[in-house]
Amino acid sequence: MERELDLDTLRERIDELDKELIRALNARAEVSLDVGRWKARRHEPIFAPFREQEVMNRLAHGNPGPLPEKHLRAIYREIMSSSRRLQRPERTVYLGPEGTFSHIAALTHMGHSQHLTPKENFEDIFRAVADEGAELGVVPLENSLEGTVGQVVDLFMKYPVYIQSELYIRISHSLMSKADGLQAIREVHSHPQPLEQCRDWLTAHLRGVPRLTADSTAAAAELAAAREDIAVVGHEQLAELHGLNILAARIEDHPDNWTRFLVIGPSPVREEKRDKTSILFTLPDRPGSLAGVLNTLAGEGINMTKLESRPFRGEKWKYVFFTDLECDLGKTEYESMLANLREQCHTLRVLGTYPAAPKGQEG
Repeated sequence: MERELDLDTLRERIDELDKELIRALNARAEVSLDVGRWKARRHEPIFAPFREQEVMNRLAHGNPGPLPEKHLRAIYREIMSSSRRLQRPERTVYLGPEGTFSHIAALTHMGHSQHLTPKENFEDIFRAVADEGAELGVVPLENSLEGTVGQVVDLFMKYPVYIQSELYIRISHSLMSKADGLQAIREVHSHPQPLEQCRDWLTAHLRGVPRLTADSTAAAAELAAAREDIAVVGHEQLAELHGLNILAARIEDHPDNWTRFLVIGPSPVREEKRDKTSILFTLPDRPGSLAGVLNTLAGEGINMTKLESRPFRGEKWKYVFFTDLECDLGKTEYESMLANLREQCHTLRVLGTYPAAPKGQEG
């Protein structure tokens, strides 16, 4: 029979392992500094999305347990965030304030060591990346229930920015308040979307309680932090940011609700391994012009995963098409096809070639 170790012995072993971890982490940080100096000499960007995804997947596949994969990925997300900060601080802008789903997406993907700066609207994000020196921006492109954020597609037409990577965030809402229970709630505040997404739950559990709209879930959380009879609907992290109690979790009416976010930068991704491309194009006004583009892509065996049209601002009855393709259009094998597409289109812009994120998986 195996002898059970006493608690002091187990804690001493943990202390020894912690010392080994610190040594290993600092050794890794030294190598990261060397990587940063190498990139600086060659004017290479710090953020390398495919390399980070590759490292994450390799670690997850080689993890024997008992540490859960989700925890391992969270730990290494912060290690990579710290490494980037050591190599060269980069500013990432997002739709603020703190506590919005854009903020959560930025933290999930970039880690807490990233220099995050909130912006008031989408255009400010695009302008900061294109003209004001921000290295990266995080913007929502589409929601699995509500569709594409049209303004973001329009801004790709206006600003010369490029997609660096993508991520999917599950949209889950909690009810939070300074109060200890539902019986104390006299008002529910939030952005209109969370209120609509939790309508059935609110009707069932807080019938007759007024629902008031705010500019953001973060703004509603500030009100809830000031009055005990107000509750806010939003991401659970608002509770930690504003000192609120979580009265109910996962109150959304449709639990399988995801938002796809894009990370944008001022220049294209220069990594060798990329597996997804997004393009924006307009077409001449003649019969079969769209069919010609689709047939050209199909002839190369390229799978199109998204095709959406938007009114072309400034020109009546003209449309711009946003398309996702399961390929790397930067490869030499597609050069002639891309030239052919440019001849067929009135305008064509490659928004980015980047690593595809698994759908239904966060981070």
